[in-house]
Amino acid sequence: MAERLSRARLERISHGKYRAENGRGGEIVVGDGTGSDFTPGELLMAAIAACSSIDVDYIVSQRAEPEEFVATAQGRKVTDEQGNHLVDLAVEFDLDFPASESGARAEEVVQRSIDQSRDRLCTVGRTVQIGTPLTIERVRPKD
Repeated sequence: MAERLSRARLERISHGKYRAENGRGGEIVVGDGTGSDFTPGELLMAAIAACSSIDVDYIVSQRAEPEEFVATAQGRKVTDEQGNHLVDLAVEFDLDFPASESGARAEEVVQRSIDQSRDRLCTVGRTVQIGTPLTIERVRPKD
């Protein structure tokens, strides 16, 4: 089993607004939904769409450069006996390729690449589908 530790650090900017950073210098602002910043749920959906998009893009672009490549993720936030969570998560791909031999070759592998991403390749989507234990704890208790 191959393993690699991934980390993201989140720091409070103001009430309901946070900056997430990765170890490579990337940053994104996350908010509580009162402003234009992504909410955590939207980031999860974007992460699933991005992860699958990377998989699909790597496969189809070996055959032809897409003329259009849009992935849309959606889900419903519910509150029930299990608390707050997202249900009915889905990603839809809108892809268009040139009217050429290479475009036809790319079109032939679209569904297979989507299936491979969903069933095996996309780490984020697979983690949501399979589930994993989550630990949330305080590391520096008050004195």
